[in-house]
Amino acid sequence: MEDVDPSALEELMGFLPCPTPDAWIAEAMKQQEALLLNHCYLEQCAARTALGLIFRCPDKPDVLVKMSRLAREELRHFEKVLELLIRRGYTYKILKPSRYAGLLNAEIHKQEPGRLVDTLIVGAYIEARSCERFAALAPHVDEELAAFFRSLLKSEARHYKDYLTLAQNYAPEPIAARVAFFGEIERKAIESPDPLFRFHSGVPQA
Repeated sequence: MEDVDPSALEELMGFLPCPTPDAWIAEAMKQQEALLLNHCYLEQCAARTALGLIFRCPDKPDVLVKMSRLAREELRHFEKVLELLIRRGYTYKILKPSRYAGLLNAEIHKQEPGRLVDTLIVGAYIEARSCERFAALAPHVDEELAAFFRSLLKSEARHYKDYLTLAQNYAPEPIAARVAFFGEIERKAIESPDPLFRFHSGVPQA
């Protein structure tokens, strides 16, 4: 895959409430095995989320098409991360998840249509943060890993926009306020001290 266009990254950073803190990048360099193990797991989670939306929305053709494509891409990413883990002598295992997705998912409305709209907005934040972290990590890792992270940027940047477009399509009103609401949760998750290092964790706690 081609690298993402710089203007797309700029747009993505306009959506996210904050950049990745330097302290997280420094910790990632010390914990590359945990970083890759968790990344592999998150690709599975992304595919699972997309498949879940397909089953929830059989009457929404645009959701079916976009989520089917997304699920296939995320599973291909999972396979590639798994191959990378094996080449580096790591054994794949599922680590305890970070707090990140749980903090976002906890605020999703319980009833429709708010539940679907919120789920899509949360999906947008997760995909956008993943893309931003790939870009942030690439200058600091070895050549093989940097090339791999850059190869993921284009699809991840598209995924977050797909989620946002679908959220607006199925919202009964503009979604700006709801996007801002989840953005504040996301910012706190990224900028506040976090005792557990993971791909989407916050500032490493001393």
